[in-house]
Amino acid sequence: MRVGIVILPEDRWWAAEPKWRAAEEYGFDHAWTYDHLGWRSLVDGPWFSALPTLTAAATVTSTIRLGTFVASPNFRHPVPFMREAITLDDISDGRFVLGLGAGGLGYDTKVLGEEELTPRQRADRFAEFVEALDGLLITDKFDYEGSYYRALGARNLPGTVQRPRIPFLIAANGPRAMGVAAKFGGGWATTGVPPDDPERAGAADRWWAKIGELAGRFDEILDKEGRQRADVHRYLSLDAAPVFSLSSVEAFTDAAGRAAELGFTDIVTHWPRSSGPYAGRETVLEQVVADVLPGLRNTP
Repeated sequence: MRVGIVILPEDRWWAAEPKWRAAEEYGFDHAWTYDHLGWRSLVDGPWFSALPTLTAAATVTSTIRLGTFVASPNFRHPVPFMREAITLDDISDGRFVLGLGAGGLGYDTKVLGEEELTPRQRADRFAEFVEALDGLLITDKFDYEGSYYRALGARNLPGTVQRPRIPFLIAANGPRAMGVAAKFGGGWATTGVPPDDPERAGAADRWWAKIGELAGRFDEILDKEGRQRADVHRYLSLDAAPVFSLSSVEAFTDAAGRAAELGFTDIVTHWPRSSGPYAGRETVLEQVVADVLPGLRNTP
């Protein structure tokens, strides 16, 4: 099993740089950051752009894979985004993973003054976004015609370091987005279904039960798409559960074990923050790195 960590893009680089360096030194397999204009309860605080942050991270690391967790069509167009992705893939020497999601409601859409899309419209837009990015990253002078996006003779030289293109990690909980993951994804990521009442007894067990259901549903969609199950990596965002995975060593060990039992190849945690979302102690992170990560590397 591989393990990744999310570092939120909220610190000035003098404070963020040591975290990215440490993520590699600790032995994490991948490191991620959120791609938003502002995020939930942190929207009133400091926030930096994802791709420049990952570019800076690429210059101070050498082996760890880096990615967006996740980018969405909420404020991006496939053509300029393709250029940014190719640039980051080059600077990281082929270590970039392009995490993609449909995008929800909230600040990212409201700040642009756009009309609110229905769930169906967001799913349609996402399918186009991924399909267009796939073509743009692989084919020079690419044309695309959709309801949401167009491209006319889009150039992509020199192309990506990774061939045939940067791998896509597709975040999906619904059947339509899962279909996109099954068709285009080198990986599928899920956050599961948020519990109605995280404080209610049994909330964690119910969340894990839903994760199992989603994993089974994704198997069926892969079979329908004609892809081998082993060809698509499975990523679980541990901290979508009611319990923060780094609240204790025991919590992380339990979550990692449950994820392995459900067939996940990759798990993702978050760098502990001093307060608010993902509040925790870095000493727990250090204990997990020392005592738990070595064993997980030997887990199939």
